[in-house]
Amino acid sequence: MAISILLAVPVALLAVVLWSILPVIIRPLCSPLRNLPGPPNPNWLWGQFKAIFDAENSVLQEKWIEQYGNTLVYKVMFGSLRLYTHDDRALNHIMTHSVDYQKPETVRFNLTSVLGAGVLVTEGEQHRQQRRIMNPAFGPAQIRELTGVFLEKAMKLRDSWQSASDRNGNVPLRADVFAGLGRMTLDVIGVAGFNYEFDALNETGKPSELSVAFETIFQGDTSFPVFQMLRAFIPALRIIPTERSRKLAVAMEVMHRIGMELIREKKAAIQHEAISGIEKKDVQGRDLLSLLIRANMATDIPESQRLSDEDVLAQVPTFIVAGHETTSTAVTWCLFALTQAPHVQTKLRDELLTIDTDMPSMEELQALPYLEMVVKEVLRLHAPVGQTIRVAEKDDEIPVGRPYRDRNGVERYTIHIAKGDAVVIPIVAINRSKALWGEDSFEFRPERWESPPQSISSIPGVWGHMMTFIGGPRACIGYRFSLVEMKALIFTLVRAFEYELAVDVKDITKKTSIVQRPYVLSEMTKGSQLPLLIKPYRPA
Repeated sequence: MAISILLAVPVALLAVVLWSILPVIIRPLCSPLRNLPGPPNPNWLWGQFKAIFDAENSVLQEKWIEQYGNTLVYKVMFGSLRLYTHDDRALNHIMTHSVDYQKPETVRFNLTSVLGAGVLVTEGEQHRQQRRIMNPAFGPAQIRELTGVFLEKAMKLRDSWQSASDRNGNVPLRADVFAGLGRMTLDVIGVAGFNYEFDALNETGKPSELSVAFETIFQGDTSFPVFQMLRAFIPALRIIPTERSRKLAVAMEVMHRIGMELIREKKAAIQHEAISGIEKKDVQGRDLLSLLIRANMATDIPESQRLSDEDVLAQVPTFIVAGHETTSTAVTWCLFALTQAPHVQTKLRDELLTIDTDMPSMEELQALPYLEMVVKEVLRLHAPVGQTIRVAEKDDEIPVGRPYRDRNGVERYTIHIAKGDAVVIPIVAINRSKALWGEDSFEFRPERWESPPQSISSIPGVWGHMMTFIGGPRACIGYRFSLVEMKALIFTLVRAFEYELAVDVKDITKKTSIVQRPYVLSEMTKGSQLPLLIKPYRPA
């Protein structure tokens, strides 16, 4: 009897697994996408996943575009299909019809496991409700108030590097700028996001409990995450814990506990301030979480439209992504780009030194034209998020700006897509498309923004005629925050130091874990890093 029960468990699990993957296997046989051109499938189980994982983001897809045309399809796990197109009209249709094209369940599972059910993950009316409440927290007035926080924390990192450089004597300091920027931006979002001191830049003390939790949450994989991929596609396997899932569960519990404490404290303080009630016109506050709670507690918001404390807490990782991961990664790639273009580094520093204060206002930062061009060029060429995925919620005919040919050579003027089919939003690939940006599209050249090509005006992005922050109703809610923070960091750090790459440029690669992090190929076991040689700037 006991043996029968023991045998029944794995048999039942196998049956559930087979039942889960059966629709995935059948769908490609019925999908209209099967008529599109594309590369051959190298492996039925993984499809192109492993090849894409091993390559830098978008490199393979860019080669396929050259070989198969502007609109194609490739296979991933269990032979499932993904539509891949560079057609700007098609991408605009997909992004503006956000109800019809949502994040796939597999992506939502992966994101929820590290970010919770915040505005980056939710869909439909829940997403609109969360975004409506959150919008004021990311408006220009709020970011103007936070500019001083950005600069103060940037100066703390500057002083840390200066002290280390002084101890190093006349030899340039070798420093992992990715680690330093990560600590600094975590300190920024702690204060700016929820008035919490991570004190991550205090290298002599023990890191805070919340700091350790966030480091765990955003830690990436350097080897192909086989079981993680299977768990995403086969929900039944999610009941089997992994080392990664156990660590995430502990980190999420820490974040939940401390986050709820912060929310309770802030709600109590706000209620004490305004016993008579809070109106929308009174919504204000220095940190993003306080402002969000004030907006959510306003008496002129219907009860049905308020967020629960759990929903408010779920937005905290959104603050982290907007003000920590994306910004620290973008500034890291900015410093990398400047090491490869010394003349740009010099020209930028000369402009920054025309400001006679260490604490410029947001308006003064925004008024620096070459800084604006450098930031745009970094975010074009080194977009922190390489691509994203959507799935069709209904059968649709996607219009295209340029006709394409299917596998049979027939010219098509729309893309027929079926409910459940997946489509890639190719952020990096569009940002460096030669067809849009010219033959030098892979070069770091800020001067291109003095007279950008007319062809980029059709790119359906929310900012700068780029896909970096995507577009439509799902455009990045924190992009203004990220831009001003990025400018404040560059302003402080480039004025103070000269930068050179500490390893051969061919030894630098990117791996994606939410964002595109830098790695040294010869030192992959050390994890994400970007070693630079830093030397204090001395005017001639």
